Amino acid sequence: MGNRNPLSRREFLKVCGTAFAGLAYQPFSSAVPDADENPAGLGRVTAELIYVYDRPSFEGKRVYHYHRDRLIALREQLISTHGPINNPFWYRIEKGYIHSAYLQRVDSWHFNQPFGSIPFGNILGEVTVPFVRAFRRNSAGVWERVYRLYYQSTHWITGIEVGPMGTLLYRLLDDWLKVNYYVPAVALNPMTPDIYSPLASEKARDEKRIEIDLSRQILTAYENELIVLQTKVSTGKPRPGDAKDKSTTTPVGSFRIRNKLPSRHMGYGALTDDIYAYELPGVPWTMLFHKDGYALHGAYWHNNFGTRMSHGCVNMRYTDAQWLFRWTSPEFGSGPDYKTGQMYTMGEGTLVQIIEGG
Repeated sequence: MGNRNPLSRREFLKVCGTAFAGLAYQPFSSAVPDADENPAGLGRVTAELIYVYDRPSFEGKRVYHYHRDRLIALREQLISTHGPINNPFWYRIEKGYIHSAYLQRVDSWHFNQPFGSIPFGNILGEVTVPFVRAFRRNSAGVWERVYRLYYQSTHWITGIEVGPMGTLLYRLLDDWLKVNYYVPAVALNPMTPDIYSPLASEKARDEKRIEIDLSRQILTAYENELIVLQTKVSTGKPRPGDAKDKSTTTPVGSFRIRNKLPSRHMGYGALTDDIYAYELPGVPWTMLFHKDGYALHGAYWHNNFGTRMSHGCVNMRYTDAQWLFRWTSPEFGSGPDYKTGQMYTMGEGTLVQIIEGG
């Protein structure tokens, strides 16, 4: 694993700013609040617009608003008697109160010491800063903006190069589009295989199962009938849509995990620098269980678990998804068919039962 680098925020802004000189590169949308300003943590706004209220209630008066990617110092976390019932967590901030649904906690963000070389031809890396802009060279060799990559998203690092002004850059491979783009290396932490390798277990495949209760928005993992994980999730939110689009309702029935990818680009597949486009590169700990692409996976774009939010997938907190990725089969990172540096694994794995509940 890469080591934390004691760069100051000022030094990091300088490094990132010179990495792509002349492109008005901005690694953060606003200054990062000092640690003493955020005793309860630091949050990144993940929605296009969220409001600040004069009390912890959606019935309160709106007194301010923030746009996507603003970093906010959180003074206090509290549970509001005004709800909402599925997610009653609010934060007190300088200007009032803000609901937790569209705030990604980025409390432990840090910089990293870049690797000198990339083992196995590629290695998984995790974004450890609130967000960082990626760039690619077009056919004319000119640098152009592409995605903004977010905290706790995961990406395949396939090389390291010296960029403009001598800045070390990681070359990333998009697993869907098969294109390369680059980010300052200090923004990603390369992961050693033990972080995502299978958990040691004497339980056979058929002694494990996952149950997802849509009515309660609860996922429960069992070994035989012993609960080993129970957590809130966010499943599909039904939406009216074009007939050509797949349903956004999470399917009910019995399935098996058949493909696992520690990093997955989801969305429409556009190569864009529009931060409002439906593009989610680097979705972590993806476990596909349905032929139409529905999966269990980590979600870095909301914090509203317990409420239907997705396009049909099962959204999970990062740490829960990482644990489940390691616990389920088919196993990633081992087995007779696994090759070092492989980006996915396939097989007939852990049973997933999705019920309506009551």
